[in-house]
Amino acid sequence: MPQDLNQRIIGYHAHIYYRPDTKSAAAEVREQLDELFDVALGRWHDRPVGPHPISMYQVAFSTEEFRRIVPWLMLNRQGLDILVHPETGRDLEDHRDHALWLGEKLKLNLGMFEAA
Repeated sequence: MPQDLNQRIIGYHAHIYYRPDTKSAAAEVREQLDELFDVALGRWHDRPVGPHPISMYQVAFSTEEFRRIVPWLMLNRQGLDILVHPETGRDLEDHRDHALWLGEKLKLNLGMFEAA
């Protein structure tokens, strides 16, 4: 029987990936997200951190904002690769099984979750 994931999803994260030559585009997307939506912007990480293989920043948002933010990202990502995943309290499954990608799907370092 299918699970009702809406009962388990407490929010979402979008990870906006960038390289040195695309950091200005990432900054534009970040500024627009902050202006247009109810989001919590994470710090800039100019090197790989956690399971993320390249530089990124995180954008946290509510389940209610999902229907507005994700379509906007689809049309306004400026060629950046973006991971969107739910927050269920199960990090491995959220990043591996329940994720959606805009742009290229990057290989995440999921071993860090398995060791925990």
